[in-house]
Amino acid sequence: MRRRGFFDLTMPSRARSNTALFHSQGSHEAHLPTVQDAPRTPARISRAQPNAWRACGIAQPARARPSAARAVIAVAHARKRFGLDAGRRLRLKAQFERLLREGERRNLGGFTFYLIRRGSGVPCLGILISRKHAAAAVERNRIKRCIREAFRLEQENLAGLELLIRPPLGMRPASDAVARLRALLRRLTA
Repeated sequence: MRRRGFFDLTMPSRARSNTALFHSQGSHEAHLPTVQDAPRTPARISRAQPNAWRACGIAQPARARPSAARAVIAVAHARKRFGLDAGRRLRLKAQFERLLREGERRNLGGFTFYLIRRGSGVPCLGILISRKHAAAAVERNRIKRCIREAFRLEQENLAGLELLIRPPLGMRPASDAVARLRALLRRLTA
């Protein structure tokens, strides 16, 4: 005997409608109403619009922001003595080339320093490092971090100095690399 499927076209005519498919004969089920939730009070919204932070269209002005936070940030920047912001870094190719051509060259501890002494102002740092120094970019970045940290800590003693640093070939960033480089920077200014 062949089993009949749900979509079998050979079904008897009484089972073709949905009510006939799900109707059970001799059922003793009672038809009970569904349970209704108790009526709730509407939620209290304290502002005029429920989502005022979203309504920033043309018709509405932007929300006022507290200005006290900006003053705190400005004070924090003024107190930051040992920062290494963009104004203290050499970034342009022309700056690097000028230091290489016109700068005083000194070799100390395997490092090569190119420097130009200005009268006053903030010291500026440039780093010359290539794949010859370290093949992996991770190692080159670690060396650069060591150089930047030593410069950042010694920058008060280097006032008015433009400095380009080339590390020795095969240098490995060690735990004492920053201290050694700080000592070399102190010798430069003496």
